[in-house]
Amino acid sequence: MLTVKYIHFGFSRPDTLGNVARAHKSLVFVVDDEEGVRDLLCDALSIAGFETMAAKDGESALVALRTAKPDLLILDVNMPFLNGFELLAQIRSKGNLTPALMLSARGDRSDVTQGLRLGADDYVTKPFGLEELLLRVNAILRRTQFLDADAVITCGPVTLDVNQHEVFVHDALIELSPTEFRLLEYLMANQSRVVTKTQILDDVWGIDFESNTSIVDTYISYLRRKLHRDGFEGITTVRGVGYRIVDSTSHS
Repeated sequence: MLTVKYIHFGFSRPDTLGNVARAHKSLVFVVDDEEGVRDLLCDALSIAGFETMAAKDGESALVALRTAKPDLLILDVNMPFLNGFELLAQIRSKGNLTPALMLSARGDRSDVTQGLRLGADDYVTKPFGLEELLLRVNAILRRTQFLDADAVITCGPVTLDVNQHEVFVHDALIELSPTEFRLLEYLMANQSRVVTKTQILDDVWGIDFESNTSIVDTYISYLRRKLHRDGFEGITTVRGVGYRIVDSTSHS
């Protein structure tokens, strides 16, 4: 069962709900087949200081994305013809890594897992509060802004290029899924520091699972399988606390 945190603030808190500090207004692309939902979201986002654009279906969204470069996608899952999952899969297949927030009337664990595996950054079930959605939008954009500040991060033989979405161990290019990349990005941005499973779930996936979920352990094992080579075994477990990445080669 998925547990979603609902944090309620009044609209009198523009510092909390408003646009994150950036050199430009962030552009949010809303894709939903319900006109009322599209209009409501665009109005709320505009009031909070975002630029907005909208599409009524997946096909229209794909056409718009040929030229538009939004900072965030809000995609409805339950659209006809091309649903939100299919739309996100096509977007990712073109190498477009724009952060995505999924909206759905379904809260099944399998739906959430499917969205995350396709590279979604967060998942919110309908009905939702506008305050909740705006907080999640800001959280995603803050993570993106933070990671953009250091385009290339290194830890021992591992090099991560944020802009090119590439990871190398020594000179070997390593293929990572979008979720694996985000997890490695987070570990490397906090390298040598222990991060808890709860922190990883909040900051990488943006939602809360039950405490006994194994999704973090699973993705840590994926990263180790791909990155631990040629004497590097830097992703370590601190038993009972969490994980960290260190330059293990410097101690060998």
